[in-house]
This record gives sequence, structure tokens and C-alpha cells, in this order.
Amino acid sequence: MKLLTGNSNPPLARAIADYLDVPLTEASVRRFADEEVFVEIHENVRGEDVFVIQSTSFPANDNLMELLIMIDALRRASAKRITAVVPYFGYARQDRKPGPRTPISAKLVANIITSAGANRVLSVDLHAGQIQGFFDIPTDNLYGAPVMSADIQARFGDQNIMVVSPDVGGVVRARSLAKRLDNAPLAIVDKRRERAGESEVMNIIGDVEGRFCILIDDIVDSAGTLCNAAAALKAAGAAGVVAYCTHGVLSGAAIARVEASELTELVVTDSIVAPDSVSDASKIRRLTIAPLVGEAIKRIADESSVSSLFD
Repeated sequence: MKLLTGNSNPPLARAIADYLDVPLTEASVRRFADEEVFVEIHENVRGEDVFVIQSTSFPANDNLMELLIMIDALRRASAKRITAVVPYFGYARQDRKPGPRTPISAKLVANIITSAGANRVLSVDLHAGQIQGFFDIPTDNLYGAPVMSADIQARFGDQNIMVVSPDVGGVVRARSLAKRLDNAPLAIVDKRRERAGESEVMNIIGDVEGRFCILIDDIVDSAGTLCNAAAALKAAGAAGVVAYCTHGVLSGAAIARVEASELTELVVTDSIVAPDSVSDASKIRRLTIAPLVGEAIKRIADESSVSSLFD
């Protein structure tokens, strides 16, 4: 087994390598003067089972090109099997046609990764489960829920917990976390989005008075939805509000928005490398998913079950 990483998230790749006790493969992933990506692998990979660890987070197009070129380099170097380990799958929110003459970019990216020469894909908390079907190669979608539920029980196990979905689309995800928290009750924030990038909280389905609310989502981008939901929950009598999100995109003024919000804490994983400003934020904490991804890689390499990780 060999592990290769690009420039999107080296700390996570190193943590996965430490978990597996396998060194990262020596390689150069750099830019020419005109910003073209160049990849050179400095070790023999012929006949090897290679895992390429690369999130397609900001800058999404650069990181995606690095991933594709690394896969092509491995294919031409006669690697036996190439697995694209994409903890955060960029373009996942473009998984349907929201209107006429619009693309389904997630399907296009899936096609490109397959065409580049990947034999398998491993991702974490895909924005929509159906994206697995966009790939014509085996695709494993890991869930961050076990990591989050363990942290919630360790920190807030003595609280009167209620799991809250910040929108109707996230109910399945929230229900799955609630099951892991001894079947905690569930509430839903019903929101109406007037324009893209803006969200307006309307009303809460469920009685949250006196409850310690755990908001759960897959991606936190502008953080508007979470902050508005937290304000609505506090106004409805919630004792406290903590948010858990797998992918901390945190673009624009998201960090300042979280710091000024009613949230007690926002917990994100290290699927995306953190901006420097996250370390200065008092309300943002990071969990590592390196053991989860590392264990999945080990099981794929051993040809054993990945789904039993979540039993």
C-alpha cells in the first residue's frame, strides 16, 4: 500500500499516514511559472495499491487538477489500483438541475475522476447520497456521525440533548445522529431561502424549550443558516446550541458571523485545511477524521468490509 497527497490538506494526509504507520510516498506536486500543475513521483509504484488523498476544497479547481494529474501519473507508472480519497468532494452541491440550462457539475467531476484512471473513490459525508451513483466505479461514502456522537457523549452526555436539523433536507442525517445518541428527540428548523446565499429562519418543528440543542449539517459555508437557526432556537427557549458540521468551508465572513452568533460552539472536522483565522476563533473547534479515513483505507487494502465500521 502507498499513500500519496497533493497540496490540499497535507496535515490530514500526515495524520492518516501516522494512523496506518505507512510513510507518505515521495512526490513533487508543484506549479510551473504559468501556474500549470506538474507532478513527479519519486518512488516505484508499479503493481502497488495507491491511495491519493486530496480534498477538492478551495481553491477547488486547482485541487481537482492536482488530483486528476496525480491519478494520471500513477496510471502511467503502472499502479495496480488507484483509490481517490476525497474527504471533501467539491462541486457536490451542484448535484441536480435547479433550473433550465444549468449543469450537473457533480456528475461531470465524477466522470472526469473516472476517466483520469481512478479505480475506486472514498469520500466523507457526501452532500447527497445519490452522488455515489454518479460514479461508475466502486464508491465508499464514510459518515462523520460516529466521530461526532462520541464527542457529543463525552462533552454533553449529562445534558438534556435534542438533535436539530437546520433544514428539511438534512433530516435523514440528523435522525442517524439521534439514533447514536440513545434515540435523542429530533427537531427541524423550517427555513425559506429568498436568494442564493441568504437564508431566513421561519419556524421550528418540535418543542426545544429547556433542551440542549445539537445542530447537525454536512457543510458549513457562509454559516448564515446555522447562525439564524441558533438564534431561532434560543428565542424558542433552548438552553444552549452547539453545531456539528463535517466540512468547515467557512468562506467570506463566516468565522466572524459564528463568533457573533448565539452558538456556544461550532465543531468541524479536518476534512478541509483550516484557514489561519480559525485558530484565533474562540467558538470553533476541530475534530480529526484521520482514524476514520485511515481505518477505511486499511480495510479497502485488506479487501475487508468498510460498512461494518458503522455497525
